[in-house]
Amino acid sequence: MRIRGATVYTPQGPVEADVRVDMGTIIAVGDEASTGEDPEEIDGGGLWLLPGAVDAHVHSRDPGLPEKEDFRSLTAAAAAGGVTTVVDMPNTIPAVDTDEVFWEKAADVAQRASVDFALWGVVRSSAAEADLRGLAVAGAVGIKAYLGYALRRENRQITYTLDLGDPGLEAPPDYGTLARCAPLLAELGLPLAVHAEDPGILREFARPADSYAEVLASRPALAEAVAVAALDRIARATGCTVHIVHLSSRAGLDAAWQALAASSPMILETCSQYLWCTDEDVERIGPWGKMYPPIRTADDRDALREGLREGVIDRVATDHAPHEDAEKSGRSWGEAAAGSPGVQTLYISCLELARRWGDPALAVRWVAEAPARSLRIWPRKGGIQVGADADLVLVDPRAETRMEPRMMRSRQVHGLFEGQTFPFRVRAVWSRGRLVARDGEPLPASGHGRLVRPA
Repeated sequence: MRIRGATVYTPQGPVEADVRVDMGTIIAVGDEASTGEDPEEIDGGGLWLLPGAVDAHVHSRDPGLPEKEDFRSLTAAAAAGGVTTVVDMPNTIPAVDTDEVFWEKAADVAQRASVDFALWGVVRSSAAEADLRGLAVAGAVGIKAYLGYALRRENRQITYTLDLGDPGLEAPPDYGTLARCAPLLAELGLPLAVHAEDPGILREFARPADSYAEVLASRPALAEAVAVAALDRIARATGCTVHIVHLSSRAGLDAAWQALAASSPMILETCSQYLWCTDEDVERIGPWGKMYPPIRTADDRDALREGLREGVIDRVATDHAPHEDAEKSGRSWGEAAAGSPGVQTLYISCLELARRWGDPALAVRWVAEAPARSLRIWPRKGGIQVGADADLVLVDPRAETRMEPRMMRSRQVHGLFEGQTFPFRVRAVWSRGRLVARDGEPLPASGHGRLVRPA
């Protein structure tokens, strides 16, 4: 296959060039791609050719809760939006806490995956050295810690709770757990990703939520800032690289900024919803927009945008976390499940933000190159270069896309970008050289996706 005449966003910058693919791999970019015959020619004139996005933070719900989402619907939504690698969080059922569970999950979901995937492992408060070493050998991209989230012993489900006295629950990992495990993770070269909300602060501020203002009051930004500061101390003391995921606030960013100024081994991730939405948007959308950490104020949004623009924030992901309609629709703020889909809108929303800042290549860095590098799957993923997988996205910068429920491919079709129009259209998406979506419509490709293990 050869794509001719597109503006190709390479790691060195955009260039008008041809790209040639063979056996799922990019074999030539530029002059070398323009010579010889090829049975499949695609005209990219006037279009942008981007590397497929790597969403470092998705929740497939598979296995365990497929009625919310499974790998078939997750990866269909990903393909439709130009995400060619999804990195699934480990709070499925059972939680991915050993190499045995890792391999079982990988084999199971591969049957339904239409794009490639990687997997996080999880650290429990009772985690043993053998568990973490096993996950490293199996190919986990890193280890996730859920501060404030316990493990239900009966089915090994990770669940948020304020009740630490329930005998059916294993206590959540705390800073002590992380300080104990971090030296081993540093030795193994595994990053530690953390849901950074201090559980002690959340317990003190917990309250019934009859309004979105009360949701925000129950999850104050102070909880994020305190957790980030504590994790900085653990990272610097042990040399373990800590990924602060779904950063949501100015306070959290300020704490992270101080940590980075002190050379903390810390990677910052925010999500597209925090870069675009505010509490006013969530009030308008209703419980469909409820998530943890919550979407906060315009001041928080603006701070995160500035952090991203200045390169303090490394990558943008989604925390894609769909639910059944009955768990959202008609529910009060306190009753509604927390989480919302996002994988299908990641690339296009970031392209628009980057365009406003005068450089669409910024979006490629945020959603493709940076996550691939931080998860150690670069240069196989995240860039258009010889030897990389042919994960390619053809974008039309002269067309537009209006986000409507009818076009969403997640099981939860209502989300934060509903009704918004972006001045781009994803024309075609290839995963390892196979066409998996055309004009926003995913094509049948279940079983095509493969497990990606870090280098």
